Amino acid sequence: MTEVAMTLFQGRVADHNNLAIPGAKSVARVLGEQLDLAVTVVGTPAPALHEGWQVELDAAKPGLRALAEQLDAVFARHARPLTALNRCAASLATLPVVARHRPDACVVWLDAHADLNTPATSSSGYLGGMAISGPAGLWTSGLGAGLALSNVVLVGQRDLDPAEIHLIESGAVTHLPVGAGLDGRLRAAVAGRAVYIHLDCDVLDPGIVPTDYVSDNGLSLDDLRAACMVLAEHEVIGLEIAEFQNAWEEGGEPVSPAHLIDALAPVLKALGRSVQPQAAG
Repeated sequence: MTEVAMTLFQGRVADHNNLAIPGAKSVARVLGEQLDLAVTVVGTPAPALHEGWQVELDAAKPGLRALAEQLDAVFARHARPLTALNRCAASLATLPVVARHRPDACVVWLDAHADLNTPATSSSGYLGGMAISGPAGLWTSGLGAGLALSNVVLVGQRDLDPAEIHLIESGAVTHLPVGAGLDGRLRAAVAGRAVYIHLDCDVLDPGIVPTDYVSDNGLSLDDLRAACMVLAEHEVIGLEIAEFQNAWEEGGEPVSPAHLIDALAPVLKALGRSVQPQAAG
């Protein structure tokens, strides 16, 4: 078996509310219990700022640098990271590390959004909408780059901005919308490569789990499990889960992520699977 290293990020990073930091903690707790993993905590909770991208990035950088150092150490000892994030913007720190250690790997980005905007193209100025574009070198985040867009497979996006649509239509990045035959399209897009998986919970249909953004016509839990079964056919080098909020509204009753984690079972099993050496030709 390959070592799986569980990390919980608790730093503030472009939070609109105060629900995702405890949400990530809940995800890490359930994963740790189910997989019998110790959890390494990075970052310190702080109230949401709800500011523009530069203010949010400056405030988050110390925690994000610590997160990058943690993942770097995990990869350096040939373990595989399993990471609970509060917000997608934390991937500004994780994806450059993935690209540096495994430039051959395909990043499968399950999300209602493409997160390919830059400070120059974003109409909202939301840092989370730039989570892939920074690591891909489309702007300078100060947290590293090196991720090739040709190694990104977008899955489930249906809320896209003009600059993101242009990148997709140009063929710079692969996009697999929700719909029939997603498992086959996903298998063809990954094309046998190792995979690093990012799950933003808003890729799911509204009402399945609490998330900040709500976008209709998403994946069901059965759809997610089917996608995970395809991804589990490959070498799974890491998984990060973001945007699970621990309640439907601030002050509301806590919501368990157990049914979400059940749908991820195929890739969780694959994450700890040893890679079989290639037979001599």
